[in-house]
Amino acid sequence: MPPRHERPVALVTGAGKRVGAVIARTLHAAGHDLALHCRRSVAETMALAAELEHARAGSTLVLQAELGDPQAPDRLVDGTLARFGRLDALVNNASAFFPTPVGATGIAQWNELFASNAQAPFFLAQAATPALRAARGAIVNLVDIYAERALADHPVYCMAKAALAAMTRALALDLAPAIRVNGVAPGAVLWPSDGKPYDDQQAMLARTPLQRAGSPQDVAGAVLWLLRDAPYVTGQIIRVDGGRTLTV
Repeated sequence: MPPRHERPVALVTGAGKRVGAVIARTLHAAGHDLALHCRRSVAETMALAAELEHARAGSTLVLQAELGDPQAPDRLVDGTLARFGRLDALVNNASAFFPTPVGATGIAQWNELFASNAQAPFFLAQAATPALRAARGAIVNLVDIYAERALADHPVYCMAKAALAAMTRALALDLAPAIRVNGVAPGAVLWPSDGKPYDDQQAMLARTPLQRAGSPQDVAGAVLWLLRDAPYVTGQIIRVDGGRTLTV
């Protein structure tokens, strides 16, 4: 392993676009160097890395992996350590999301949703534990308000995120005191990118106490706070939802 890197290092999954890219930019601006994981968004992730490298040379590493591959977690952690010699933070952001109506759902859909939303975060945490323990680091999992409030026609996604929420609390207990483990549960921050019209958007926002959608920066700020500014916080899932879970 190379000499220990000067700056703290974070591994962010699904870092190439949407919320993951904003998390990556936010952590980088706060002084973290980054291992940027992607699945299919190679071009976007390379462009992000080039942007961050322009700001601070030698600060990024791009790692492509299918998180459903059982060997991917070890490869991602080993690649990060081979490049930087340390790992201070793991952000489990990557997530598959699509409907799975009862009666029209197969095992392949189940496996894909659980692979990114539950299986990979656990095995990444397990692979990263020695390095995170040495750094007295932290894990942040991107959960979802649908882990506790069901979304129609998405039962498998809801179950997978509920598993991630349970994992967050369990690992906070098992990895203490050296490693803190928390979660962020976004509400309406970005609408799905599948091009479908979601007719209930305005009705959803009307039921939200803050009466508006959030932004990826709101989520990224919560992630940064949990990693950097909350040394006595573990086992918590921070709702970044404008108060939506306060209403029916």
